[in-house]
Amino acid sequence: MASERQHQQAVIKWSQQPAIREAMPELAMLYHVKNEISPGAGAGSVAADKAMGVKKGVPDLCLPVARRGYHSLYIEMKNETGRTSEAQKWWAEHLLAEGNYATVCHGWQAAVDVIYWYMGLGGEQNE
Repeated sequence: MASERQHQQAVIKWSQQPAIREAMPELAMLYHVKNEISPGAGAGSVAADKAMGVKKGVPDLCLPVARRGYHSLYIEMKNETGRTSEAQKWWAEHLLAEGNYATVCHGWQAAVDVIYWYMGLGGEQNE
């Protein structure tokens, strides 16, 4: 089974394909939110990350493009069996309340499907 990291890398790799960028040039703005603390990081590194604003639960990917009445798209990536933490649920709820679309995607294909839907290029999504 692929890891969450591998699924996220697959989404980024997909978004960088020339045909995809031609159809959706806005995907040049799709980025990863560095919101995790590296395993094995020393106490000083953890403190520095927290001082710089690293927060648990912030979604993994952000597409700061307004579509479908939302300000931007946030995606929390999970592998096929991944579970959403309470902090991740809190962020999704609050991002939605502020006019953003926030969702959890299990696997890279689910994230691609959400991006196509968000950009108005197909698919149905539960709003």
